Amino acid sequence: MAFKIVSMSPLPPQFVEALFDPYKKEVGDLRVVSVAGLPRERVLEELRDADVVIGDYTFQMRIDAEMCAAMERVRLVQQPSTGYDHIDVEACARHGVPVANAGGANAVSVAEYTIMAALALLKRLLYAHRETVAGGWPQWRLMEMGTFDLQGKTWGIIGLGRIGREVAKRLRPFEVRTVYFDKVRMEDAERELGVEYRSLSRLLRESDVVSIHVPLTSETRGMIGEGELRMMKPTAVLINPSRGEIVDEEALARAVRERWIAGAAVDVYSREPPPPDHPLIRAAGEADVNLILTPHIAGANTDARSRIIQFSIENIVRVLKGGKPEAVVNMRL
Repeated sequence: MAFKIVSMSPLPPQFVEALFDPYKKEVGDLRVVSVAGLPRERVLEELRDADVVIGDYTFQMRIDAEMCAAMERVRLVQQPSTGYDHIDVEACARHGVPVANAGGANAVSVAEYTIMAALALLKRLLYAHRETVAGGWPQWRLMEMGTFDLQGKTWGIIGLGRIGREVAKRLRPFEVRTVYFDKVRMEDAERELGVEYRSLSRLLRESDVVSIHVPLTSETRGMIGEGELRMMKPTAVLINPSRGEIVDEEALARAVRERWIAGAAVDVYSREPPPPDHPLIRAAGEADVNLILTPHIAGANTDARSRIIQFSIENIVRVLKGGKPEAVVNMRL
């Protein structure tokens, strides 16, 4: 009998099936059923005899407790992204269903974006570009505003997981001092990467650049609010390529407009796409505001998408062959 894979991502089932063609000799026949856009009752029905579920990479189709309960024979929920906050991972664990994300498949991409964003903020690159294209010559104005090198600065990493570590690796040639905060101190990583542990408040006070690399959980939601932003140096910049809900967006908009901090780069939002009246969108339209906004692309470039797809397919094949999945986020196997 063919394995059944239920896909919640908005992709044609024929396309998803084609991704498994190189593995047909290993796993035999399989069929993919797309449930994107179907009524809830139909989704629950399709889940009951599924062997594997592929989550929605657009995060629009949630997997809640009722869906987890319907997964009577599911061996794996494979989320083709790093984020998985649209999945009730605890409910899946209670029903014995492992949930895996894409591991570190896009860690390099997010790390490169993070360092690019920091350099662009420190050099006020967008302002220089806009003014020059408009016919101005902002050389002296930029000198007055201040543009800076990364060398010799202190970089604070919030979350020393796969992405945070890739950031730390890439900072070494810049000759910066790197500090980190994580809920668990990692002494092995400190020795390997040359990073120093700090409490969150101390990291915010010391750092010239702060980048956020934690998943969205009940602990991290609202982690950076007005109080935390006011702890930062007025010359510091903040980069968030993680999840929008981790940062108070209203407070961040005020922070860059009122110069509590020198700038910010944001790739993620509490609502995507953000509406025209979003506080950060409004702030970005003001002159001299050092704010870079991008459409959730840090970990979704062409190279990263290829690695994510490859990892996800191989993880599913591993499970269908009777092995244990990698990158499980909700239980120990």
